[in-house]
Amino acid sequence: MELVSPSLGLVFWMLVTFSLLLFLLKKFAWKPLLTSLKEREESIENSLQQAENARAEMARLQSQNEALLAEARLERDQIVREAREMKEKIINDAKVIADEEGKKLIARANDEINKQKLAALDELKKEVAGFSVQIAEKLVSKQLDNNAAQQALIAEQLSQLTKGQSQAG
Repeated sequence: MELVSPSLGLVFWMLVTFSLLLFLLKKFAWKPLLTSLKEREESIENSLQQAENARAEMARLQSQNEALLAEARLERDQIVREAREMKEKIINDAKVIADEEGKKLIARANDEINKQKLAALDELKKEVAGFSVQIAEKLVSKQLDNNAAQQALIAEQLSQLTKGQSQAG
C-alpha cells in the first residue's frame, strides 16, 4: 500500500520540484511561448486580413474591368454607328454630286445640240437664199415671156436641188 499512499516528504518534495519547475517554465518558457503564439496569431490574423483585402481589391478591380469593358463596347458601337452614318452620307453626297454633274452634262449637250441646230438652220437658210438667187439669175437670163415656162423652170430647179440635197445627205 505504500505505492498508493505516498509519504508526506515525497509529496512535499514533489510540490517544491513542481513549483520550481512551474516558476522556471513561467519565467523562461511561458513568456516566449505565449509571445510566439501571440505573434503567430497576429500573423495569421494579418494574413487573413490581407487575403480579405486582396479579395475585396480583386472584386473591385473585376467590377472596374467590367465597367471599362462595357464603356469600351459602348464606344465601339458608337464608332461603328458613326462610321455607318458617315459612309451613308458620303454615298448620298456622291450620288447628289453625280446627279448634278449628269444634269450639267445633259444641259451642255442640249445647249450644244441647240447651237448645232441653229447653225444648221442658218446654213440651210443661206443655201436656200443662194439657190433662190441662182434660180432668179437663170430666170432673168432666159427672160421668158411665158408664165407657165417660168413655173416649169422653177419646178425643175427645185427638183434638182432636192436631188442634190438627198444625195449629199
